[in-house]
Amino acid sequence: MTTQNKFFDDISKLMTNAMGVAQGARSEAETAMKGWIDRWLADRDFVTREEFDAVRDMAIKARTENAELKARLDKLEAGRQG
Repeated sequence: MTTQNKFFDDISKLMTNAMGVAQGARSEAETAMKGWIDRWLADRDFVTREEFDAVRDMAIKARTENAELKARLDKLEAGRQG
């Protein structure tokens, strides 16, 4: 019985160690893949979502300011003609 328990204990330790090695390999593979994807995207000049949102917000603000200035200019020109 003791021999059988030792056998199962050894198998259990072996499986636990194998799982640890597998987890480490998975983590390394994920890190390597993420690095490769980041480099690939950077080489393609894609923008991040944050950069896109920032430029979109600037465009909306510029459009709004442009419309406000046009309204003021139209009002001034109307006053000059009348």
